[in-house]
Amino acid sequence: MIDLRSDTVTLPTDAMRQAMAAAEVGDDVYGDDPTVAALEADGARLAAKEAALFFPSGTQANLVALMTHCQRGEEYIVGQKAHNYLFEAGGAAVLGSIQPQPLDFADDATLPLDKVAAAIKPDDFHFARTRLLSLENTHNGKVVPQDYLRQAWALTRERRLALHIDGARVFNAAVAQGIALSEISQYCDTLTICLSKGLGAPVGSLLCGSEDYIARARRWRKMVGGGMRQAGILAAGARYALAHHVTRLQEDHDNARWLAQQLTQLGVDIVAPGAQTNMLFIRQSADLAARLTPWMRDHGIIIASGTLTRLVTHLNVSRQDLEKVVDRWREFLAHHDKLAAAPLTGVYFQ
Repeated sequence: MIDLRSDTVTLPTDAMRQAMAAAEVGDDVYGDDPTVAALEADGARLAAKEAALFFPSGTQANLVALMTHCQRGEEYIVGQKAHNYLFEAGGAAVLGSIQPQPLDFADDATLPLDKVAAAIKPDDFHFARTRLLSLENTHNGKVVPQDYLRQAWALTRERRLALHIDGARVFNAAVAQGIALSEISQYCDTLTICLSKGLGAPVGSLLCGSEDYIARARRWRKMVGGGMRQAGILAAGARYALAHHVTRLQEDHDNARWLAQQLTQLGVDIVAPGAQTNMLFIRQSADLAARLTPWMRDHGIIIASGTLTRLVTHLNVSRQDLEKVVDRWREFLAHHDKLAAAPLTGVYFQ
């Protein structure tokens, strides 16, 4: 099956599996797993931070990041559709007693800084104390501009806030701009990196920050059940991904742009600005959306179709695969046109 739902469906390569099978391991809760330690050192070096901490999931890494920055009754400013606000089951509020202050994203995936500044609460006991600005890079496949990050960093220094970047796909942002990860992470206090999306590792995320911050985060990780034992088997896959799968993200970006061009030629409505990284979004009618998912599945393609549909390219989708997708899409549209033109006799609609 050709799966375009997400880059979370990537499978470890044979070479990655070999690295995992050969991993040197120990009990990481005791600090004895050398492969986990090496992965954390890799992440800290790439992000130009003092330390890093390995987590089983990005959701847990984001939760711990927020809980380490904010105490009970404090607040973080975040995007209305940001993953660590909308798609992580309200963990910061439920488990951390941290109040989110959501703002609408601008079209370029930024949070307008005038609105951020206006949302910062005064030092008054009537209000939750604002502690953190949380950004997301990439957001819906869009790269947050470097100049914006610089300005956001300056604002948080001025207003004495911490700045966290949910960098689930931050390497996509770095590759798309042709810059090192450290050029992005210089404008944040902390950063999460997901290893199991486009990078292709089976499990894991990193949280990067100062040594003191990571020491405090380690306690929260233990509390929420993130302490693992012989986790080096997983960390070995993540280390392989960092060493071998970062630069190849450009192939995913190229494939997404190619797919957007081909679908545009078929008359499919591509949401602007198209594919900046490995994602594109299409608009379609509810009727088309209802028919597209089963049609594609019957033809070996998995799509989570809706009136707004996300298509994601990744390690396990080749250009040849996408050529098949375009061919099947062309056939689908022709078939749908026939159905729409046919009289409602029950021949096609049963």
